[in-house]
Amino acid sequence: MINKALPKIWYGGDYNPEQWNKETWSEDERMFTLAGIDVATINVFSWALNQPSENTYDFTWLDETIDRLYEKNVFVCLATSTAAHPAWMAKRYPDVRRVDFEGRKRQFGGRHNSCPNSPTYRKYASRMAEKLAERYQNHPAVLIWHVSNEYGGYCYCDNCQKEFHVWLKDRYHTLDAVNQAWNTTFWGHTFYEWDEIVVPNGLSEEWEHGNNTNFQGISLDYRRFQSDSLLDVFKLERDQLKKHTPDIPVTTNLMGLYPELDYFKWGKEMDVVSWDNYPSIDTPVSMTAMTHDLMRGLKSGQPFMLMEQTPSQQNWQAFNALKRPGVMRLWSYQAVAHGADTVMFFQLRRSRGATEKYHGAVIEHVGHEHTRVFKESAAVGEELGILSDQIIDSRTDAKVAIVFDWENRWAINLSSGPSVALDYVKEVHKYYDAFYQKNIPVDIIGVEEDLSQYQVVIAPVLYMIKEGHANRLKKFVRDGGTFVTTFFSGIVDENDLVTLGGYPGELRELVGIWSEEIDALEPSHTNEIVFDTSIGALKGSYTCNVLFDLIHAEGAEVLATYGSDFYQGMPVLTKNTFGQGNAYYVASSPDQTFIRDFVENICTDMDIKALMVSADGVEVTERVKEETSYLFIINHNPEEASFEAGETVYIDLITNNTYTGTNKIKARDVLILKQQ
Repeated sequence: MINKALPKIWYGGDYNPEQWNKETWSEDERMFTLAGIDVATINVFSWALNQPSENTYDFTWLDETIDRLYEKNVFVCLATSTAAHPAWMAKRYPDVRRVDFEGRKRQFGGRHNSCPNSPTYRKYASRMAEKLAERYQNHPAVLIWHVSNEYGGYCYCDNCQKEFHVWLKDRYHTLDAVNQAWNTTFWGHTFYEWDEIVVPNGLSEEWEHGNNTNFQGISLDYRRFQSDSLLDVFKLERDQLKKHTPDIPVTTNLMGLYPELDYFKWGKEMDVVSWDNYPSIDTPVSMTAMTHDLMRGLKSGQPFMLMEQTPSQQNWQAFNALKRPGVMRLWSYQAVAHGADTVMFFQLRRSRGATEKYHGAVIEHVGHEHTRVFKESAAVGEELGILSDQIIDSRTDAKVAIVFDWENRWAINLSSGPSVALDYVKEVHKYYDAFYQKNIPVDIIGVEEDLSQYQVVIAPVLYMIKEGHANRLKKFVRDGGTFVTTFFSGIVDENDLVTLGGYPGELRELVGIWSEEIDALEPSHTNEIVFDTSIGALKGSYTCNVLFDLIHAEGAEVLATYGSDFYQGMPVLTKNTFGQGNAYYVASSPDQTFIRDFVENICTDMDIKALMVSADGVEVTERVKEETSYLFIINHNPEEASFEAGETVYIDLITNNTYTGTNKIKARDVLILKQQ
């Protein structure tokens, strides 16, 4: 629980008083009070202010800011300021500057511009964290530490190359093992000395900004290494903070489905996961919900922080639409419904200059409270005050889990075939959306998660089978669980070496099929999934595309077959009884109607019921605390819609209105219901 010192859903966001004068600070504080703002994230990009030269530190402005905010009942999420190194550091110590994918040495500028393996950066970032922890360890305003900001980006410099060799030695121990893992006899790449290994970038093995590679093994390992390198820098700062403030939690803001870092590894090293939610106006609401659930899953269901969202609009998308009236509130509560214990923004006041001056804020450029955005923000702040501590630290009780794995995603993207149209995130979301539309909670889990708490586990496109994962899945099914996997699964091990003996490799016994070939067609070319007889909700035919596994049943029951092409009549959906449970194999990428009906069958078989029945576009999500259930009814529609409460009588925590039977919910409205 992160909310001990301030026992409510924290409300606030990024604040940059260093960009403004004292008169503006007074107005900010007045308007924070009006809006119910109680937490400000400060010091995110202030390294150059805090350390104007190599041996000079000056925290005067930060002392005054923290004291001033605290006097106005605003606590701080205190960042370490290390997200962008100072200009003097880049000038004096070139090793701090990254080398890009094309092999070019960066100059000073931008952000995320520090090499994680630079001795200079590691030294001064760690020292800055320690000085801050020493200075503010007893300040009652400090609720949580925020290390750096939105880690990301790779470096290809000489320091990274040297540390990559060290990382490889730790992982493989010998060059013989490296050569075997990377299959270096292909194209004569055998290495005899560690320093013969160069970083895989646009000058060596990769092209198209890393979207293609000649050697998947080295490219996959370099992604692991860069993710680990950035994580090591986070841990350096975290450890300094913990040395002086062991009871203050430490986080850094993640970016949801960001492709470059393995967030399941990161989640293990953070006291609380936080992330920045920036959907577009046309992002499916179920995709946002899935990403919230993924962030919750990084620490096995622990509540997370919504660290950033915009009150109105972004500035960096191609088309920066305003959030329509009510949508900011709607999406804020959607985050809370899926496990957030904070609602925070970037930013509290709009910057006057530079690249984020048109990024939305609670306080707009006009500088007063008489704006639509401020009024909506103040209304949410008031409601969060009413909710108090009722919801914080509650959890989600899901019986369905969907597996998500960053390394599997990297391997698929680097696989050099069979289809550029194969989108791992899209395939995962298709299955998630089917449960979401039925108001059935889902956990998004990593490959190491305990499966015993679930009835259904789905692993779409499980291309890479890591050591031990297949055995855990077999035990899960043997003990009575239902497992679903799909085409292009069980192909390789964690080194991206094909598991010989037939696809799907280590999953072959579990799913009871053998995949002989994989056809890949341009997505407009479709086939059919044909049912000769109805099986529950599944009947008639459905379309499928992208990839088509040509499979043979080896003990599995054939439920449906392909409807056309030379593999007409071959299995496309199978079910294999394994111990006390069942394992399904879906041999192509089906349309959403098939997945909806398939999920309905699984839920019926496993007696998994919806939280509530609701109209399309009305999301129902649950959080549970000490056996008390809180149901969030979220109407994403721009018009009134309905939901069924059954015979139970519920009370809304915000309005105290009661609901039972058939009910209406206003357009873009939210109810938080507790059984009366």
